[in-house]
Amino acid sequence: MRTARLRTVHPALWAGWAALAAGAVLCVIGWYGISGERYAERQLPYLASCTIPGAALIVAAAVLLTHGRSALAAARVEELYGLLVAAEPADAEESARAAATPVAVSPDLLMVPGGTLWHRADCPLVAGKPEAVPVDSKLVANGELSPCPICEPAEADD
Repeated sequence: MRTARLRTVHPALWAGWAALAAGAVLCVIGWYGISGERYAERQLPYLASCTIPGAALIVAAAVLLTHGRSALAAARVEELYGLLVAAEPADAEESARAAATPVAVSPDLLMVPGGTLWHRADCPLVAGKPEAVPVDSKLVANGELSPCPICEPAEADD
């Protein structure tokens, strides 16, 4: 599923590569012609007819290749965005179902020493951590610990 813009970018890339090759060939011919001449007045025709146009073609090739690559990247981003927007309704139903199911449901409450949050035991932030210890009720009562926003352990007390 390629867009029309993606197909139109390729000629700019091909033109850039062709200009680069032609510019390189002209620069080599100009260098070869200049290197065979001893006097500057005999070198100027090679410089004017080959080396300067070759350098201009190389600069034009750089511009074409840069434009072609950025246009190609932009076309790919637009294509991916279109696919993402087309797939959104199905993902919206799944995300609504995932939001309805709780992350953690364990009644046991844990905290990490030195931390600022208290969690359910199966919260992804403390699950499997050996340093997690049961919550000290004094810290919760003093307000030194806040409930985890991910597993929402405040609901466990309700």
